[in-house]
Amino acid sequence: MSTQIKSNIKTINPTTGKEEKVFEVMTPDQINNILEVADKTFNTWKKTTIAERATIIHKVAKAFRDRKEELGKLVTLEMGKLLVESIGEVMLCADIFDYYADNAAELLADEKIDTPFGEAFISKEPLGVILSIQPWNFPFYQITRSAAPNLMAGNTMVLKHASNIPQCAQIMEDIFIECGLPKGVYTNLFVPGASVDTIIADNRVKGVAFTGSEPAGSSVAAAAGKHIKKTTLELGGSDPFIVLDDADVNKAVRGAVEGRLWNAGQVCVSPKRMIVDKKLADQFIAGVTEAVKKVKVGDPLNPETQLAPLSSEKAREDVLKQVAKAVEQGATLVYGGKKLDRDGWFMEPTILTNIKKGMDAYSEEIFGPVFMIYVVENEQEAIKLANDTEFGLGGSVFTENKNRGIEVARQVVTGMVYINHVTGIAPQLPFGGTKKSGYGREQAKYGIHEFVNEKLIRVTDINNAY
Repeated sequence: MSTQIKSNIKTINPTTGKEEKVFEVMTPDQINNILEVADKTFNTWKKTTIAERATIIHKVAKAFRDRKEELGKLVTLEMGKLLVESIGEVMLCADIFDYYADNAAELLADEKIDTPFGEAFISKEPLGVILSIQPWNFPFYQITRSAAPNLMAGNTMVLKHASNIPQCAQIMEDIFIECGLPKGVYTNLFVPGASVDTIIADNRVKGVAFTGSEPAGSSVAAAAGKHIKKTTLELGGSDPFIVLDDADVNKAVRGAVEGRLWNAGQVCVSPKRMIVDKKLADQFIAGVTEAVKKVKVGDPLNPETQLAPLSSEKAREDVLKQVAKAVEQGATLVYGGKKLDRDGWFMEPTILTNIKKGMDAYSEEIFGPVFMIYVVENEQEAIKLANDTEFGLGGSVFTENKNRGIEVARQVVTGMVYINHVTGIAPQLPFGGTKKSGYGREQAKYGIHEFVNEKLIRVTDINNAY
């Protein structure tokens, strides 16, 4: 590989801060060739049977399970998460591949419509080349979430992955090919973000699946809308974590700590705002503080480590600036708030309280291991605070009364709410948000229906139209 071409598509190990590998940026001719092959391959791939596609996708699932250690270490090398989390991500991907391989035939089956005359049904047909634009925080899972349903639906896909995890992007394509996926069905694009609008505008691209920040999502949606192309957007979140006055506070503390420190806090559905009834607030804050002080920060390959580095130097600096700004504006720093004096992009887990409306932290998403704890008077104030955000991705309600939890969940304006658990992930559970957290759903039956043409086919007689 030439070292003369300057590229930001590279692996920098977050644990050491050292550059590991650089990839060259693709030329316009290379991009055009990839799109041409993907478009031509679609015409044959869409004609394969679902059973034929499933055979390949099951092989991909098996490859992920067989190579879980290798793939997990690559995730940790590129974006820094704990190895146990990386391996868990790999296994989750295998489950998602198997889910769609097992269920696509049923999910894509013709859907009969009752009509008084003749017959009518919906035929679910693939659209063509789908552009998938994905972030770095779950290098394999983010790809899998869009690739598994769309490939099973008969679409072809080109991937523009985050620039800091190119090796994960490449090995995913390699595994697909090794498992028998025809060339052109799934292909990487090593391109900068500046190239995305041109790719979206290409007539061969029929839809865009995007996960990332709100500003980037807005730009993608605008570019796609200009050319009348379907999009799904999964953007940021500032998820509420409501602790009602009848909650088991020990369970709530555990959920908050495990959920917030998951992936070093770099999760869209991480519980970012802990909203706690005043009756339990002192106990909750004390419990979280005690737990956080015991957290072992260090090498993510060490099985004893509990908090890994952030994904990049910029990611850490952004979080530290947000924490400093919150304190400057009057928030209370209960614990942490500093970077660690060592190689890599490590920072202390941090606890903030007394955050008020008007402070930057009140309305921003903090993408790191920062607990923002709010104390409220009652249930209605908790709901009001939970909804006082432009985001609406996930959320949690802790209570010992299931029915009460469900009623509160119904009033929280968000795409997903979990009772007595942080927002989680499973192939059979739809994932997505509302408001500025985006639109569309991934996973479950909803994920495979996003990029298909739901075509009405009507059989009747000229004398009985309806």
